[in-house]
Amino acid sequence: MIVAHFLSAALVVAVATGPALDPGREINLSIQEKAAATEPLVRSATDCIVHAVITDPRYGNNAGAALGDLIVASMPSCLMPVRAMIDAYDRYYGDGAGEAFFMGPYLDVLPKAVVAGAKAAER
Repeated sequence: MIVAHFLSAALVVAVATGPALDPGREINLSIQEKAAATEPLVRSATDCIVHAVITDPRYGNNAGAALGDLIVASMPSCLMPVRAMIDAYDRYYGDGAGEAFFMGPYLDVLPKAVVAGAKAAER
C-alpha cells in the first residue's frame, strides 16, 4: 500500500512539473563529481520532506503506522526540491535516471531518513 502511495506521488511530481533542464546538454563529469553535484539536491529534498512530515499534526499520533501517508502528503509542499533532484539526476546521469533514482533507491531509504531526521530535530 505504501508503494502505491509513492508511485502516485512520483507520478504527480513528474506530470506536474515536467522537465526543467535542457535535455540536449550533456555533462561529462566523473562519478565523484556527479555525486557531489547531486548530493546537495538530495539533501534538500529530504530535508523538506522531513520538515513537512514532522510538522504535520498527524505525526505525533502513531507515527510509525502513518509514516508512508505522511511522506506522500509532504510531496506537494516539497515539489520544487524533489523536482530539482530528479532533474539533476537526469542531467548528470541521463534521461530517466532521476525518476529511476526517486522511485528506487531514494524511496527505499526515505522512511528511515525521515525517522532519523525527526530524531535529530528533537535534540
